[in-house]
Amino acid sequence: MTENLTPEDLTLDEVRARLAPAIAANAAFDGWGDTARDLAAEQEGIDPDVARLAFADGAVTMIDAWFAHVDAAMAAALPPATLATMKIRQRITALVEARLAVLAPEREALRRARAILALPTNVAVAARLGWRSVDAMWRLAGDHATDYNHYTKRAMLLAVYAATTTVFLDDDSEEQAETRAFLARRIDGIMRLEKAKAQFTRRTQHRPSLSRFIGRLRYPVV
Repeated sequence: MTENLTPEDLTLDEVRARLAPAIAANAAFDGWGDTARDLAAEQEGIDPDVARLAFADGAVTMIDAWFAHVDAAMAAALPPATLATMKIRQRITALVEARLAVLAPEREALRRARAILALPTNVAVAARLGWRSVDAMWRLAGDHATDYNHYTKRAMLLAVYAATTTVFLDDDSEEQAETRAFLARRIDGIMRLEKAKAQFTRRTQHRPSLSRFIGRLRYPVV
């Protein structure tokens, strides 16, 4: 645990992990830049030169580290024993809500982060970070598919999560009721589609195969 290490003992990866939440807190006021990074280093007792080296690539590296922190906090909030008691729809819903709960205190930092990631030069990074988060959600939910379902499930959840986050950023309703309702409707859509895909797959598995039929004519089974 990096919390038990002195700042001098930390690797650069550990420095990034240690500073990420503090940088996000400062970014709400100072933006994702040098000021937020240096203030976080001061707060955590880390040499500012080391912090500068850890985030040499600038704002995108800071946002990357923060999103990794949020993913870890989401996983910690819902351990496997807790998720095991839920159905798949409940697991996905709970994981998205847990991630939003971690983000809630830093909504302005998230707003600024999204603006940076929306820049043309950062589109590929934004896609990678979004995919990493939804992949973590599906894996925590117990999905380990390696076929095309692996990609379709994550693509659908990424679209749902992105849209839900947009609602979340401007949601002033009590306990973010509007965001929860929006998410519930979108998750229902995913589950209906997954059910339809499963039914289609079962039907096609039992359809006669012309190639198998011709093969048997040529090489009859004895």
